[in-house]
Amino acid sequence: MEFFPALTADHRTFIAKQPVFFVATAAAGARINLSPKGMDSFRVLDDTTVAYLDVAGSGNETNAHLLADGRITIMFCAFDNPALIFRIYGHGRPVLPQDDDWAELASRFTLLPGTRQIFVIAVDRVQTSCGWGVPHMAFERERQTLNKYHAATSDATRFGKYAVRTTSIDGLPVRNPERVPG
Repeated sequence: MEFFPALTADHRTFIAKQPVFFVATAAAGARINLSPKGMDSFRVLDDTTVAYLDVAGSGNETNAHLLADGRITIMFCAFDNPALIFRIYGHGRPVLPQDDDWAELASRFTLLPGTRQIFVIAVDRVQTSCGWGVPHMAFERERQTLNKYHAATSDATRFGKYAVRTTSIDGLPVRNPERVPG
């Protein structure tokens, strides 16, 4: 295992090749949340800042945990050669469509149907480790189910769900979009 204070060119190359990453957050007294992400939603903004586009799903735990605690871990793992597990430890914050820095951040992504927010992470530390226990697997394709669902769902329906989903599963408050991303 090796630690780094910031992302290197080799790290950026590795990240760019990965079709999936995992996000873990926690807050005092709350469950640990761990979610897989894909859909070309991750961006390296600079050597000490990364971000990912969040599409509405079943909950908003990451938002609640970052508002309460801020800590976040992103993990990538190679399912091909060379074997590698790559973690980004940091502190994150949600940026929503009504926030002042939304337009600049959103310009770095292709907004997807159901886009809810962008999580920006200040990198505290980066860690690499062997990954020898990770199986070899081949990427087949992205699932289109979430995109199709949101494309067929009206903004009014989506915002109606936001209006009643104001807390995490542990009762922590969340911030929801107040306008359609654009």
